[in-house]
Amino acid sequence: MNIHEYQAKEILAKFNVPVQQGVVVNNGDEAAGAYETLGSELAVVKAQVHAGGRGKGGGVKLVRSAQEAKEVAETILSKPLVTPQTTAEGVPVHKLLVCPGADIEKEYYVGMVVDRALGPVIMASTEGGIEIEEVAKNTPEKILKEPVDPGLGLQAFQARRLAFGLGFGKDQLGVVCQIMQGLAKAFLETDCALMEINPLITTKTGEVLALDAKIGFDDNASFRHPMYAELHDSTQENETELKAAELHLSYVKLDGNIGCMVNGAGLAMATMDIIKQAGGEPANFLDVGGGVSEKRVTEAFKIILSDPNVEAVLVNIFGGIVQCDVVAQGVIEAVKAVQLSVPLVVRLEGTNVEKGRQIFADSDLPIITATGMLEAANKVVEAAKGGAS
Repeated sequence: MNIHEYQAKEILAKFNVPVQQGVVVNNGDEAAGAYETLGSELAVVKAQVHAGGRGKGGGVKLVRSAQEAKEVAETILSKPLVTPQTTAEGVPVHKLLVCPGADIEKEYYVGMVVDRALGPVIMASTEGGIEIEEVAKNTPEKILKEPVDPGLGLQAFQARRLAFGLGFGKDQLGVVCQIMQGLAKAFLETDCALMEINPLITTKTGEVLALDAKIGFDDNASFRHPMYAELHDSTQENETELKAAELHLSYVKLDGNIGCMVNGAGLAMATMDIIKQAGGEPANFLDVGGGVSEKRVTEAFKIILSDPNVEAVLVNIFGGIVQCDVVAQGVIEAVKAVQLSVPLVVRLEGTNVEKGRQIFADSDLPIITATGMLEAANKVVEAAKGGAS
């Protein structure tokens, strides 16, 4: 679960990380009032959305008067914000953060993620203000890393090593180490999947501040933090994805035209890859999980078909705990229930696969069957073009 910048700053502040303060507003008049309250000649109006690249999309603007703050706020709030990290439709903007202008001397990046090999890792770079993915791609040597023991946290010597590696001197060493250790503590105690300060800045007077912040919580740990439900902003999420989550289906909308229904995340990823190999584009990632039932398959079909871009559907099921004949019967009943109007290709493998295939063969439904994944992908891509049978 992602949260907004102003919420992330509130959390970091609780862990002794110095953050740039601001005023959260909902409309132009409040933005004008916030400008007056801050008392700074230069202020920044920032869209509060769950997406990076806000500046590139026009969601971060400098203002020099209360009237300008009002006008800029009304413009940003008037339409969805499109950034390099959103879809073409963009995301709605309902809140803004108005902050005082900062006299920036230098920008840095500090963030923390979970590395599959090392566990929690804190990263730092002198290339602040730039997306860390770009830094990793173009100048990976500029990213410093320290593994963090979940039981011990980031140790003082590790924080100092990062601070010195970033070029900080002894005058700023204490506060930088405080920020590093505070971020690591916040990451571990709040069960985060991602935590970033980008940029972390030094001002011309020597102050060190978190100018921006981004936090994503690990959904698997949400039961430990019921209070985080109050931070959730459903307007920033795809409605279909929210509905799928309520039904305990793992669904992510994509931009293609081939609907996918698969059991198992790994198989789902492989299915999308092989659809692309066959010349198609997947319309979604959808993992129905290990316990495939008629009801779950029916709901999955409804979700897939709610996307008007879907021109064909591929069902790729490996029958393990759930047997293929049970899956086949569930697919047939689900197809009847949703009155499927686009071509359907089904590939089954695993326990009782022959029984499952026979069930499809005996049905009166126009279901296209396949035995291999590449065959299934080729058939569904052709069907989407109107040429398969």
